[in-house]
Amino acid sequence: MYRIILLFIGCGLAVLLSTAHAELGCDDCAQTLTPRLWIPDGDPALDQLPLKSSHAEVRINGPIAQVTVTQHYRNAGTRPINARYVFPGSTRAAVHGLTIKIGERVIKAKIKEKQQAKQDFETAKAQGKRASLLEQQRPNVFMMETANLMPGDDIELELIYSELLVPEQGIYQFVYPTVVGPRYGSDPFQVATDAAWLANPYAANSQDGSNPAATQTSIKVTLDSPIAVKDLISTQHKIQTDWRDAKSAQITLASSETEAGNRDFILKFRLQGNQIMSGLMTYSQGDENFFLAMVQPPQRVNAEQIMRREYIFVLDVSGSMHGFPLDTAKTLMRRLLSDLKPHETFNILFFSGGSEVFSPTPVPASPANIQNALASLNNYAGGGGTELVNALQTAYAMPRNQETARSVVVATDGYVNAERDAYDLIGKNLNASNLFAFGIGSSVNRYLIESMAQAGAGESFVVTQQNQVADVSARFRRYVESPLLSNIRLQGDGVELYDMEPVEIPLLLAERPIVVFGKYRTESDSAGLVLSGTAASDIYTVALPLREAQHDNRAELLPVLWARHRLMRLSDWAGNEVELHRTAIVDLALKYSLLSRYTSFIAVDEVIANPDSQAKNVQQALPLPQGVEVSALASTPMPEPELAILILLLLACYGYERWLKDQADA
Repeated sequence: MYRIILLFIGCGLAVLLSTAHAELGCDDCAQTLTPRLWIPDGDPALDQLPLKSSHAEVRINGPIAQVTVTQHYRNAGTRPINARYVFPGSTRAAVHGLTIKIGERVIKAKIKEKQQAKQDFETAKAQGKRASLLEQQRPNVFMMETANLMPGDDIELELIYSELLVPEQGIYQFVYPTVVGPRYGSDPFQVATDAAWLANPYAANSQDGSNPAATQTSIKVTLDSPIAVKDLISTQHKIQTDWRDAKSAQITLASSETEAGNRDFILKFRLQGNQIMSGLMTYSQGDENFFLAMVQPPQRVNAEQIMRREYIFVLDVSGSMHGFPLDTAKTLMRRLLSDLKPHETFNILFFSGGSEVFSPTPVPASPANIQNALASLNNYAGGGGTELVNALQTAYAMPRNQETARSVVVATDGYVNAERDAYDLIGKNLNASNLFAFGIGSSVNRYLIESMAQAGAGESFVVTQQNQVADVSARFRRYVESPLLSNIRLQGDGVELYDMEPVEIPLLLAERPIVVFGKYRTESDSAGLVLSGTAASDIYTVALPLREAQHDNRAELLPVLWARHRLMRLSDWAGNEVELHRTAIVDLALKYSLLSRYTSFIAVDEVIANPDSQAKNVQQALPLPQGVEVSALASTPMPEPELAILILLLLACYGYERWLKDQADA
């Protein structure tokens, strides 16, 4: 009897091991959403890391940043290859240009519908032509494919994007992400049509701390401001700053930054006297007139009535949070809980593959309850997948006192493939609560963090280091305690305003500018815009005359920035309704030459470089983000001893099956 039980167990293990082994033996993990550990195949003729360097040239002119990213590919092997590389971008980036440089030849990419661009790329690849395809996998994740990279080839791919910098608490922040963190897919045996990039391989650090997949990364920032700059810092990299004068500087990475590409580059600065670059900017293109209005809100005032507050903390304790991210999250939670007031209520939901709650219902923020919550928090070390949507469903289903103002507070690194479903769920529960999102880690999935907060009419916060916890938690407290500037409207005075983004200006939660893009029609020199809102019992009004608007070189980017913000509404935050906007998204992206979920950039060199079109597919491995451990990867290759055990178990199962058959025949 015991032998039979053992054989059953052995057969079960064999099935599990063989399934895992089959999954990991795929050529480019096309049959799994699981990120894997990169193991070189030992072929000296094959260059498995063709991306040699990445350089970002950044120009910050006033509140607008334009970024040129140059990716240098070289095939150092002796076999032709087709290379694929997954890389991150800014959450608000308007990607509007791509060129290929092959020696003296420069090929400018064309924007096309995604399916057509993919078809053109595959045709060029089959013809032996060098070609590049840039696709958006998520609004902050892109994939570059390069076909027929021949031995000895040197190719530069140059992409251009722009974004608007919006200050918070008077601080401007430019973020240049350098690496995509591993994402968890809830079903590793099915591949969504837009999620194959999740299976990208990652390389672990060597014993000396270096990473074999680290790409040489350089960054150069040229900062020009109409107002004197102060408090210029880089929070995660050492930098060299050369000041031209009080209003302009050139920033580069310090020579000691030998592996700069495993964490976000974050540059922060203030302006003299904590001023905000507010005002009106206009630009005309063809028969369209664009505007950007940035208006500094009034100083916060004490609210006359504040509802009792309740907080549901949703804390990620999955495998990618193991180590530094979870330690930082615990420090943040201790701070947030200690800031609660006795008359407020709270609960904590810990989630990974499943979820557990501290209490069946929210409890008062008494010293005893907070102490018990902190004790529960210490029991988690990080492990398992990241089932965010299920956790949010549990959080929203918790019993609620209708007389309380509930805030859901999510803390995660965002390494999850569930963005659109999460936004749907958050949006459907706006009538019951708002949502604040904390991103924890050195290379946070900012798209998820910022978009959850947008969908939940809250705010987002990113913590990249332990020493930021106190400031970030204090900022959160100021946000939730601040009275709102409500009923905000932007109207034309002698001018017709249309196509405004956002369509409805949301409630104001803190001291940050109100930002509105749009178009206008007018023939009057005295026309202008008027912004108004309600602050406590007062009416707040600001006039913005068109004759005082700025029309300098920065303004030429207003059309693509306006179009990108419209795409955010139609595509990024549309959830499951995005297909309803497909035609509008395609038309908008094609008109303004923008990368989107339905459009891609395609560039083809008409020279046939590889006549027999035989090339090996190579998926460039990525370094793990700083502070993220190998346990974040859901699968690793099977060592040879385990493979031998697997074979023995399978033979045992086969023998057991034959024995059962013989017994039945007898």
